[in-house]
Amino acid sequence: MRIVLYRLLAVLLPLALLEILCRDHVITPLTLPAPSRILLGLWTMMENGAFNAAILKTLTNVSLAFVLSVVAGIAAGAAIHRARLLRALLEPLFSTYYAIPIYAFYPLFIVVFGLGDAPQVLIGFMLAVVSMIVSTLAGLDSVPAVLGKTARVLQLSPVATVRSVTLPYAAPYLFTGVKLAVAYAFIGVIGAEFIMSGTGLGYEIRFAYDNLDNNVMYPLILLILLIAVAVNMSLDRWERALRARRGRG
Repeated sequence: MRIVLYRLLAVLLPLALLEILCRDHVITPLTLPAPSRILLGLWTMMENGAFNAAILKTLTNVSLAFVLSVVAGIAAGAAIHRARLLRALLEPLFSTYYAIPIYAFYPLFIVVFGLGDAPQVLIGFMLAVVSMIVSTLAGLDSVPAVLGKTARVLQLSPVATVRSVTLPYAAPYLFTGVKLAVAYAFIGVIGAEFIMSGTGLGYEIRFAYDNLDNNVMYPLILLILLIAVAVNMSLDRWERALRARRGRG
């Protein structure tokens, strides 16, 4: 409870200060509306459903990028973990991957895949998948070799070995990769919509920005933050439940 209280204070106190500065026009409405007005604007948007299509489109693309990155990342990480030479070749790329400007490939993706959702999903996937690969490798490295030998002595099947030995030890690392994949999927898809798209939350934020419409831009930004925080809090709670179950076991 103390940690929860500290977290609330860390969020609410800066918001209260920002509210005062905005209400006293130290920060002008053209720069930033008061947090209470942003929240009210978001409530009005959700109530009238003006941006439901954009929200659905963005969340669908983010979900696709996320699921694909998790599945492909775990599979690729497991395969690379078994191939030591391949891992030695790829690890320098993994350590510098996020220095590569992925968005620079977006025009090429449009030429190859067209103006649909595929380029946006691909950008989100490319940003998220490497974090999942790296986390999978770290998780598999954490499994003691003696446990693998014990599983073979007990004649456990490969499926039983993964379920009873590998996953319990690798789970914390995998959850870290999943959390990062969620964040990168959001960044990739919304960033791609912001740059070159005619639909989605990223496009709506850019359109509002170009027209100096803070009453739309900031509530949409707040919506994205709330969704991302809710997803990560759900993953944290799930992770704690699994840890508790493992501790009881």
